[in-house]
Amino acid sequence: MDRQQFKKKRIMKPRKRRILFFILIPILFLSLSGVGYGTYLYKQAKDTLSDSYKKIDGRDKSDKRTDMVNPEDDHVSILVMGVDDSDKRDYGTAIRTDALLLATLNKEDKSIKLVSIPRDTYTYIPEVGYDDKINHAHVFGGEKATIETVEELFDIPVDYYVKVNFYAFIDLVDALGGITVDVPYEFYEQDSKDKSDAIHLYPGEQTLDGEEALALARTRKLDSDVERGKRQQEILKAIATKALSVDALTKYDELLSAIGDNMTTDLTFNNITSFWKYGTSGRLNIETLTLEGEDLYLNNSDGSRKYVYNLDPIALDETIATLKDHLEISNPTISNEDEEDEIEDETGI
Repeated sequence: MDRQQFKKKRIMKPRKRRILFFILIPILFLSLSGVGYGTYLYKQAKDTLSDSYKKIDGRDKSDKRTDMVNPEDDHVSILVMGVDDSDKRDYGTAIRTDALLLATLNKEDKSIKLVSIPRDTYTYIPEVGYDDKINHAHVFGGEKATIETVEELFDIPVDYYVKVNFYAFIDLVDALGGITVDVPYEFYEQDSKDKSDAIHLYPGEQTLDGEEALALARTRKLDSDVERGKRQQEILKAIATKALSVDALTKYDELLSAIGDNMTTDLTFNNITSFWKYGTSGRLNIETLTLEGEDLYLNNSDGSRKYVYNLDPIALDETIATLKDHLEISNPTISNEDEEDEIEDETGI
């Protein structure tokens, strides 16, 4: 039986699961400022990114920094938020993050460390003052609450954010002519329009279009959120590698169009173009990290049970140490007010 025959719809119980975004970071523009694509394309990139710029009210820098940072001169971190804010779903302001990735960038060795944060991670959310799933932070307070939650979890500053929806991911992969990845197993998955089992993939290395790549990025029927996070990291690296290849040089206008209104960020165009050396200094150096933990079920007040992912504290400390070392920080700087509180606690005064 050939593959076309296998694409018939299987009878399965529909799964009401939020569409996973996938990932886009400013790595797509790493070489725009240094390779000379021409005045038109440079202007188009600047206009697109200027339209996507959205500063968070009341946040000029991380509270864990004493001074503003500049990617040209400093090691920085970027939080990538993936959401599904499609018209079909119409969540209004109650949008959860379906994917969270924290990237630290070291300007000295032009390296990137990328941590995928499972969406069900159970952690403290400063916006509401209690523990909950990390993907709920966006519901409570949007980008700002999500950033503050990640800073609380990892005890490092989050300097910038990038938020995209799944439309950007699909269009981006298609604009690149597909990406080559290794599919771990055969599976069926719904498409971006929630059509059940519309995507059917076989195991092995292959080139996927946007819809197929999205299905691979979001499926967890046969494994877990942690394994899904690993696949997302590999897909991100495949996108970045393809976007920086010679074959992609003629496609940057399509890539910019794919992003369009599907991305918001507090990175300025100058910030983004300062990253170009990360992609043009040789081999793209991205190390992926995984957060270890265990499945946990908590009892709700109404007698129901809630699934969460409980991080292993020892493994988490090791990851935190790795990220701090990469950013070359020991302990985040605290404000004078916090410092006075600590002195008071220690002295009893």
